[in-house]
Amino acid sequence: MVQAPFEAVDSSDAGPLNVLGEPLVVCGCEPMTGWFRDGTCRSDPADLGRHTVCCVVDEAFLSYTRAQGNDLSSPAPAYGFPGLSAGDHWCICAARWLEAYEDGMAPPVHLESCERTCLELIPLDVLRRHAA
Repeated sequence: MVQAPFEAVDSSDAGPLNVLGEPLVVCGCEPMTGWFRDGTCRSDPADLGRHTVCCVVDEAFLSYTRAQGNDLSSPAPAYGFPGLSAGDHWCICAARWLEAYEDGMAPPVHLESCERTCLELIPLDVLRRHAA
């Protein structure tokens, strides 16, 4: 699947920052991702899962997360969710990404699109080692 080119999120007050301390960049729009379904991995207090890590899902991660009880491959039409395929860009929960990392199953990440708050759970050097 071809992803939209990365672009900075427009904001007059500098808006959310990524893990590099720069303006947050769009993660993916096909399918539309993010807690706000605006293509960015920004979060707010209502997002208990903290969907702040922009990753490029692969078959290994999709199988792993399905085995953990979170099937991201299957469509869920009631939620407007088409299901993910390998190569899709998706905002995932910081804790789920960390869990996958600890189990040796973490998918690659786009640092420019990971919201800075994920650093509260995941060290930057760990994310850098998994940069796409």
